[in-house]
Parts: sequence; structure tokens; C-alpha cells
Amino acid sequence: MKDKIKSLQEQLQDKIKEVKTLKQLNDLKTEYLGKKGCVTALTANMKDLTLEEKKEIGSLINKFKEDVTVLLEELQSKIEEEELNKKLENEKIDITLPGLEIKSGSPHILEKMIEEVEELMISMGYDVESGPEVEKDLYNFELLNLPKGHPARDAQDTFYITDELLLRSQTSPVQIRTMLANKEKTPIRIICPGKTYRRDDDDATHSHQFTQIEGLLVDKDISLANLKATFEIIAKKLFGENVKARFRSSFYPFTEPSVELDISCFNCGGKGCNICKETGWITVGGAGIVHPNVLNNCGYDSEKWTGFAFGFGAERLAMLKYGIKDVRTFYLNDLRNCDTFNRRENI
Repeated sequence: MKDKIKSLQEQLQDKIKEVKTLKQLNDLKTEYLGKKGCVTALTANMKDLTLEEKKEIGSLINKFKEDVTVLLEELQSKIEEEELNKKLENEKIDITLPGLEIKSGSPHILEKMIEEVEELMISMGYDVESGPEVEKDLYNFELLNLPKGHPARDAQDTFYITDELLLRSQTSPVQIRTMLANKEKTPIRIICPGKTYRRDDDDATHSHQFTQIEGLLVDKDISLANLKATFEIIAKKLFGENVKARFRSSFYPFTEPSVELDISCFNCGGKGCNICKETGWITVGGAGIVHPNVLNNCGYDSEKWTGFAFGFGAERLAMLKYGIKDVRTFYLNDLRNCDTFNRRENI
């Protein structure tokens, strides 16, 4: 038995020299330590031996098994280290190579338009408020001085969900909610940008979904002069210091008096062109002094409090500022439009 073990040891030394890969190593492990391997075979005739012989031979076999295990584990560590070094050598990174260019992308033009107005109004002391797009009829119409049966409701072409629920047709309900939530009835300065919905056929200048930016100021002794001063600041910020502002009489159920907000044409300087339809002026929104009924509906005493409200279409502002001729451009999935708008802004 000793001679056989010695012979197996010598054979193992020779075979170890030929092992170069982990697969060859695993085959060698199976040959020696597997269920049908050399070590197992040495114990095949143990049952025929005496007790003393079993102790002696068993000790030799265990020692041989330990030696084989140690040798193969050392060989495995050596092969794994060599393969790792070879892999690191082949896959090393050249840190002198320039990095890949990562495109940061561009914000959507409507998002930029809204943020520009928000930053301006926040600098003037206004807060930014938001509200639900699925709105109650109470907030969208009734508290805004548009009771059921009011003819102005027909012009809204509203998306009704139920008799009392609808997709908001304006962001004015946010103003109502803000005034109602102000239990102390203190002054309010807010703007409320957001999506609105009206039944309309989509074309170059109309969309069933659009973005409004409305503003509200409630305080004491507020007049049209305060509204015009605010509008002039907004107009000059968005369209340049040379732009002039004017009011034209209009009608909205929730303001009295009501006005259209016009700016002098920034393209022709008021001389007349295709953008202003030869008038020299461009309408950008509507506004007015908050109707006493609206104030009273929201818990403000109209004998003590006054205020003004205004509203712009974000798409309208962006189309004028960036020379966009089709409102559907804002809702297409062509990301190149964002790059184009940003380049125009940086010229």
C-alpha cells in the first residue's frame, strides 16, 4: 500500500506540471479526489484488513488525501492569479484617452417659458400655487361668478366627466381655492401655471390642451394702475425693454372692469407687419379687477378688499417670443425642436 501511494504521489507531481487551466485542474481533482478517484480506490480493500492494518493504512490514505488537497488548492490559487493578471493586462484602461461626450439635453420650451415667468413673479413677491386638473364645477365656474345657466359656460366647451366634475378649463380655480384656504383673509399674491382643457379642434393656433399662467393679487386700494404697472414689468422682461403695453376694454364674468393685454409689436416696433397683422400691437392675454362677487364668494369683503387677476397662454407667449407658427410643435415627440428653440434663445 505504501508503494502504491508513493507511486500515485509521483504521478501527481508529473501531472501537476502539465496543468495550465482551471478546467485541467478540475479534471485532475476528479481523477484523484472524486467518488471514483484514486484516493477512493485505495480504501476498496480496507474491509479485508485487520484492525491494526486498518489504522496504519487509513492513516496513510488520509495523509495522502490531505497532501493531494493542499497541492491542488495551491495550484488553483496560482492559476487564478495568472488568469487575473492576464485579464488585467488585456483589459487595462488608458486613462490618457479623452472621455465620452455626454449630452445633457434641453428643457422643453414651455417649461422654460413657465420658469421664466415664475422667477420674475417670485422676485416681485408672488407665490406659485397649483391645483387639481380634474376640478369641481363649483370652483371652475360658480364661485367665479358663472352660475349654472350662465351663457359664458357655453363658450367654454368644457370636458365634463359628471355633472359636477370636469377637466378644468382654466387655472382660475386655483385662485378660488387659495382665497378660500386663507382663513385669516390676508393679502394674496400668487401665480398658478398649469394645464387646462377645452373642447377645440387642433390646428396651427388651437389645441384641446394648453398651458395657462394666471396671476392674482388681493389687497386693499388696488386699481388698474397697479395691474398695468405689473403687466409692463412682465412684458419688458419677456419681450425687451423697448416694448410698450396698453389696455383695451373687454369682458370677463370674473373681473370688472376687464381688459385685453396688448404689447407693441417687438418685430416691427409698432409700424405694422405680418406678426401684428399690420396693427402694430399684439394681444398676449386678458386681465381685470377681480369682480366683487368673486371676492365675496371666497370670504373677502369687497367693500374692504380689491384685487386684480391676469392670464396668459404659455404657448402664445412662446410662439411670439421664438417665432413658432404651429402650436402643435410643442406636443410633438421631435426632440430637435428643443435644441432649435434653445439656439434661438442664445443668438
